[in-house]
Parts: sequence; C-alpha cells; structure tokens
Amino acid sequence: MSTVTTRSPAETRALGTRLAAVLEPGDVILLVGDLGAGKTELAKGIAVGLGVEEAVVSPTFTLAREYEGRLPLVHADAYRLEHGRDVADLDVQERDDAVTLIEWGNAVTGVLGIDEYLEVRLSSVGDDEREITPVPCGPSWQARIGALGL
Repeated sequence: MSTVTTRSPAETRALGTRLAAVLEPGDVILLVGDLGAGKTELAKGIAVGLGVEEAVVSPTFTLAREYEGRLPLVHADAYRLEHGRDVADLDVQERDDAVTLIEWGNAVTGVLGIDEYLEVRLSSVGDDEREITPVPCGPSWQARIGALGL
C-alpha cells in the first residue's frame, strides 16, 4: 500500500484522472476521509478521466448523482445514511454498467455485499496538501493499482 501526496486541489484531481484510466464497468470506489480531506476533488478528477463534461458536485443532499461519460458514473454520499443497511438506497449492486464512487464509504464497507472494490483513504496534512492511499480489495484491484504504480 503506497501513499501519494498531492499539494493542491489540481494535483488531487489529476490523481483521480489517472485512476480513471483503469476503471471498468461495475467498479465500486469507496472514498474515506474526514470533512475537507479531498474526496470530492478526487471524484471530480475521476469524472474528468471518464469523459464527464458536467460539473461534478458533492451529492450530500441528494444521496447520489449520475453523470454520463465513457462509462456512466454514479457519485454517491453515505454521510447522511443513518445505518449501513441503508446502502440499499444507493442501488450500488444494480449498477454493473457504471463506476460507482461512494463518499464516506467507510459507513457502508461491511454491507455492500461485494468482494472487489477500491478503498481510497484521504487525509488533509496541510492547507492544500493531501495524503491519498489506495487500498485494493480483491485480486483485480491489486493488479490494476499495481499497474498504475500506486
């Protein structure tokens, strides 16, 4: 497990764009970190890498937003879910054609019912500086993250 340090929102988005290059239909990415850790900035970069042209915003008040790109992108937020079992409200299991990003993903880790996903841990270590650690869960993710050199 390797940690990447970004020093600006633009660098965080660039890392997301780089990550998007290995994404496949059905992928689930859990973004984990405190408020202001860079989860939405990373999501914006992933969206750019997937060819999404719309502005990506935090889905906090809608639970999930959907965007069109080379792969559909479902950008969800588990922050407001009262119980992990409420993950059914996000319809993650039903979107095998899309990439699903879940902010505050640590709230749903044990109840997703999937074996393969990428957890990305983000932490703020300065004004614009972030430490980002991808944690691959499953053999497919191990290989893809390795191919990116992360």
